[in-house]
Amino acid sequence: MKQRPSRILQLLREKQLPTILKINLSDPRVTEIAALSGADAVWLCNEHVPNDWIGLENQIRAARIHNIDTLVRVGRGSYSDYIRPFEADATGIIVPHVASRDEARQIVDWVRFHPVGRRALDGGNTDGQFCLVPMADYICHSNTERLVILQIESPEALENVEEIASVPGFDGLLFGPGDFSHRLGKAGQLDLPEVVAARKRVAAAALRHGKFAMTAGLIAPLGQLVEEGYRLIGIGADVVGISGYVKQRLDLVRTQASALPPALQPPARSPYA
Repeated sequence: MKQRPSRILQLLREKQLPTILKINLSDPRVTEIAALSGADAVWLCNEHVPNDWIGLENQIRAARIHNIDTLVRVGRGSYSDYIRPFEADATGIIVPHVASRDEARQIVDWVRFHPVGRRALDGGNTDGQFCLVPMADYICHSNTERLVILQIESPEALENVEEIASVPGFDGLLFGPGDFSHRLGKAGQLDLPEVVAARKRVAAAALRHGKFAMTAGLIAPLGQLVEEGYRLIGIGADVVGISGYVKQRLDLVRTQASALPPALQPPARSPYA
């Protein structure tokens, strides 16, 4: 049985800059739109989004139909919470709020098979093609074509980023500028010198230890991010795209409505409506 390789890993090996769209909405059709529009991967979320597991599985399936990757940001929990996205055939997971080498080592133990880690073995789910994949092939593929990304998003994690990056068995680091700025008491100020310095330090640590660095979005000009070492490029989020489009269209209607002849202009709306 042929198992699907990671598109992200393939593009990284080719020195490309794979792209990923964060998806907050749970309809699998949003994933299909992202794929048809040319994204290489989607970032699904179980940390901040109330996805259920069946809905998540359908989003992963929609991505697989169009041959794009899925990364699931897991909620902090037990090993079962971390391996379940893999068993639903997600390409990888993002683990938030990793702050120490011991945490990183524990995550690798939970999600990688022997000899890398100690992941519990099943094979009877989508990722093992319901026991149709030979066990040795299943284990090898899971250890080499499935991604594990650790998120660095606090001053404590930044202090330990070199030790975290040195842990073998995971693939990349994701800098979380939102939470990092929040922890500094300056939420959302992503261009602060402290935040920019942290972003650069995370990328440098990743590269130094043979990992890739992922952006949480276009949080700086692309050329600057690439120069810093970022290679997996977040392009934004579905909810931001939809809200931006709605606002743009409303502005267009209001501008054109204000240019109508007086007899055709609608009456002014109450500011309290």
